Amino acid sequence: MAHTLGLDRLERHPGRTIVAVGVLFAVAYVSAVTLFPRAHGRIIDGDGIQYYAYLRSLVFDRDVNFVNDYELLYGADTDNVWLTNRTVTGYAVNQMSIGPALLWLPVFLLTCGLVAAGTLLGSSVPVDGFAAPFQLSAGLAGIVYSTAGVYLLYRICAREFAPRPALWASLVAWLASPAIYYSLVSPTYSHALSMFTVALFVDVWRRTRGESGPRRYVVLGLLAGLAALVRWQDVIIMLLPVGEAVAKRPTRVTQAVGRLALMGGVSAVAFAPQMMAWRAMYGRFVLTPQGSDFMRWTEPQIAAVLWSWNHGLFSWTPALLLAVGGLYWLHRHDRLLGWGSAVVVLIAVYINASVVDWWGGEAFGARRFVSYTVFFALGLTAIASTERLRRQAYAVRLVAAFLIASNVLFLAQYQIAMRSGGEIVEYPVTARQVLWERFALPWRLVGRQALE
Repeated sequence: MAHTLGLDRLERHPGRTIVAVGVLFAVAYVSAVTLFPRAHGRIIDGDGIQYYAYLRSLVFDRDVNFVNDYELLYGADTDNVWLTNRTVTGYAVNQMSIGPALLWLPVFLLTCGLVAAGTLLGSSVPVDGFAAPFQLSAGLAGIVYSTAGVYLLYRICAREFAPRPALWASLVAWLASPAIYYSLVSPTYSHALSMFTVALFVDVWRRTRGESGPRRYVVLGLLAGLAALVRWQDVIIMLLPVGEAVAKRPTRVTQAVGRLALMGGVSAVAFAPQMMAWRAMYGRFVLTPQGSDFMRWTEPQIAAVLWSWNHGLFSWTPALLLAVGGLYWLHRHDRLLGWGSAVVVLIAVYINASVVDWWGGEAFGARRFVSYTVFFALGLTAIASTERLRRQAYAVRLVAAFLIASNVLFLAQYQIAMRSGGEIVEYPVTARQVLWERFALPWRLVGRQALE
């Protein structure tokens, strides 16, 4: 058991291990969308279309009116509500955030340049922002950001504890949770980016703890604003420096309040692109694009969002139950970090439980919690760093490998159920289907192949 089936080799170069997974995801993503194209011809689908519409429209039309972008992306689907609905200003409706488009922008502009150069050499790929290379650029950028986010959370955990448990905790938080789906299958949703932006904020906040200069709070404000541009609810991460200020009990209270106010003001300025887009589309700087009844603050479905077989956080992803439990050991290691992580996760639970579709629509697990992967990784690292498990490295490796393999099987089960319409395996909605069906799936596929 000393080498635990060779898994210890992954610990020698943690950064390379994380990057290797990201490269594998990129290859798999490009192969899947090119070798097995969808009937409608799009690479980007679902909510990703609205995120991508921002990108194409800003670059090609220099506006946020998505009428022509939706016509390109949805084609002849005239019954689609996004093609027919209009806002009070006559613009097309877009319920998603502008942040992903801004983060994808560098790769998208590079793609524009390469495609334009290709046309000069005889390439037939149109420079229209819709052709396959453009859509692929957003997906590949999403995978890069998710990989970078995982490296950041590994670095955070390794600085708090030790590299070995930090690596396995980071891999479990990434690959044994909904984050894997939004890093591989649907990287053009906002979740891969939110994992990166929140981890970046936590990394900078942690490394600068104890500093009180205004520069620190300007940087934290910019990063919090960026996180909010990607997913608006992620602004709650500013509670970390707020909690730090309260815990320090500063003698100069007015200075502490001023620094926090500076951070809040800078974050509001960083969030301005979203407010300007809303003003153009809806005539207002601040609103809930999904409608006033989207949030039901007095009716949070907390038990359901955690335990329901309909995409519950813990029922679909048992590894995250361990992660949340690990916040206790994180608190024992670092009170401020432990309490801050727990408060952010608890508020995230309340917010996500208050959404009218608390299950997250069509999703692989509780996708709206992917933003907080860094806190799950910290909890898992804290558990793996306990005195008993430090002496049993092989147990940590085996449990981590099992959790990851189990989730990969569940991902395959989910994808097959979605693609086959339930003919091969049913969509998981019961305890048996969610917890056990994945392990029977390989034998079922072998048996089906033998019959054919």
